[in-house]
Amino acid sequence: MTAIPSENRASRQFGDSRPPHQVSFEFFPPKTDAMEERFWDSVHKLAPLNPRFVSVTYGAGGSTRERTLRMVSQVKSTTGVDAAAHLTCVGASRDEVDAVVRGYKEAGITRIVALRGDPAEGIGQPFVPHPEGYTSAADLVAGITRIGDFDISVAAYPDKHPQSPDWDTEIANLKRKFDAGATRAITQMFFDNGDYFRLLDRAQKAGITQPIVPGIQPIHSFKQISSFAAKNGAKVPRWLAERFDGLDEDPETHALVASAVAAEQVLELVDEGITEFHFFTLNRSNFVLALARLLGVRPD
Repeated sequence: MTAIPSENRASRQFGDSRPPHQVSFEFFPPKTDAMEERFWDSVHKLAPLNPRFVSVTYGAGGSTRERTLRMVSQVKSTTGVDAAAHLTCVGASRDEVDAVVRGYKEAGITRIVALRGDPAEGIGQPFVPHPEGYTSAADLVAGITRIGDFDISVAAYPDKHPQSPDWDTEIANLKRKFDAGATRAITQMFFDNGDYFRLLDRAQKAGITQPIVPGIQPIHSFKQISSFAAKNGAKVPRWLAERFDGLDEDPETHALVASAVAAEQVLELVDEGITEFHFFTLNRSNFVLALARLLGVRPD
């Protein structure tokens, strides 16, 4: 991993003066009873860390709409942790999306992670808005703000979104999301910290002052994470692939290497002044608990 020297790295995360270190966690709605048991086991292990919020993802085309609302509501009511519901606008009209937002509002959910979403045909295909739908993430954010006073997180891409032709377009789109009312951005997973710092540099030069929080993906399975990366345009550095080479049938060594990689990435970011982290849990708690401890985040 590489880092770019800076005199004041903490200020480059932008806009947040809370004491170090703040964490938040992402989960996905479980599909089976066994998966739901693991979901709640992880939630209850991580909730005592007092995260800023816990988010629950939203399936393609709104396929998990009801489950997302149910899990977010239950997380908030059973743990007391603030919860955020994901929302996309793929394949849905404005009226349909607005109805979901009003449902969140009525359920007492005040945080939303607003994403345009990927085309049903795959991320490599062009996005075609619903004829009566929101046209972009910025448009979606503006629509949410018209319905209620939500804390809105959006996505940022250290490796540049695969559909952005250049960085000027990428940063302009990020700025539109903030101008529309977003509170913060959470990055897609990345493994080269230099890419994250270059994103902060570009955003700062564009006048963006809101927080851009690093999204950290512990590697529970290198094969699985590589597949995710191929689908969403994230870069897997050669050095990272080499570290996991030959470990498919050696889960113990794989886990040790994964722990070392995640710790190295997080501690390097801390050394450069980063104070807030968002962890993609994949509904698992073990790696995230260890990383939180390295950050000094422990149960209340």
